[in-house]
Amino acid sequence: MKFFVDTADIADIKALTEAGMVDGVTTNPSIIAKSGRKMAEVIAEICAITPGPVSAEVTATDFEGMLAEGKFLRDIAKNVCIKVPLTEAGLRACKAFTSEGTLVNVTLCFSPAQALLAAKAGASFVSPFVGRLDDIAQDGMKLIADIMTIYRNYPNLRTEVLVASIRHPIHLVEAAKLGAHVSTLPPSVIRQLYRHPLTDRGLEAFLADWKKTGQSIL
Repeated sequence: MKFFVDTADIADIKALTEAGMVDGVTTNPSIIAKSGRKMAEVIAEICAITPGPVSAEVTATDFEGMLAEGKFLRDIAKNVCIKVPLTEAGLRACKAFTSEGTLVNVTLCFSPAQALLAAKAGASFVSPFVGRLDDIAQDGMKLIADIMTIYRNYPNLRTEVLVASIRHPIHLVEAAKLGAHVSTLPPSVIRQLYRHPLTDRGLEAFLADWKKTGQSIL
């Protein structure tokens, strides 16, 4: 499974990239707004850090506006992935961009039918939001299971399932068990993945035993 980090924090992206934990980056208008910087500047800096896809989302809601914004964002760097909402205009824009060889992430997916439409439009990625479904007492992971089942029925579909709105490590593990292609996670959740109390206790015991020897490796 590929890991994308869902942030515009440059320090986090650099640190996680150096640790080999980042295959790409996802952003959205809310994340960019928190940075307090211009979108083009942030996206350019992120693209220079990671060679993987960097999702940059349009803010227009009409087809022509999405095309104009998408072309502007695409010109920032070769690894920009245009992010469009799962609306009729968004799917039209997706088809237009993918026909030109541009990566497209269709976001805000909440049903298997929507995911099928995104694949029909040629999306590079579709982003189902599992956490937001959980928030309204629906099963976000069932959505992932349904999408994966549908996509496997049609090998000609090339769209990758990018699990979004991940709130905790269990979401990631369940998505991996279902065979989802990508998960995008906040930096805090990525760092939770390697934490375990038994790991901490084991390390403490090893170091304590080594200290008793009075030796030094170097």
